[in-house]
Amino acid sequence: MTRVPGSYWDSDEHIGRVVVSQDAIRRRVAELGAQITADYGERPPLLVGVLKGAFIFMADLARAIRLPVEIDLMAIASYGSDTTSSGVVRIMKDVDTDLVGRDVLVVEDIIDSGVTLSYLQRYMWAHRPATLEVCALLVKSGPQRRDVDLRYVGFTIPPDFVIGYGLDVDQRYRNLRDICIYRPDGAPDD
Repeated sequence: MTRVPGSYWDSDEHIGRVVVSQDAIRRRVAELGAQITADYGERPPLLVGVLKGAFIFMADLARAIRLPVEIDLMAIASYGSDTTSSGVVRIMKDVDTDLVGRDVLVVEDIIDSGVTLSYLQRYMWAHRPATLEVCALLVKSGPQRRDVDLRYVGFTIPPDFVIGYGLDVDQRYRNLRDICIYRPDGAPDD
């Protein structure tokens, strides 16, 4: 799949081919919302979005869930301004909501090595929620360094670094509507 010509992103040589189109995202988010609505029934979950990458996905997902969900946000750093994870996870902003006895659904943008998610799950379980599940928009194919337990997955993608729909490089490209490969040197996609 290639980018649609005529957009304001056409002149940016760092944006590669489309990995997941905005139409595919829209359809999958609706499906995930319906599945979460059915699974949680009368127990609306607390959605905990992981900033900054998941904010667009979480907003769309929250509107697709037909339950009176509550929302909280966390900020976790493991990438900095690089395109590879440092392997060091830091909580920059914690949740404001008491998690004890709550049905918590963590909303993540992308699962790469699994290191950040593994850390986050241990951290959240220490706050004694009744249940803890994860909804990830993207999971990179390939071996994860940590076993990850994901109840809801949007898409499995190749192990390329991607941008768009909340995903960034040094705070840029979050508002790109499709999810695209990032080409750091501007070279054509493989």
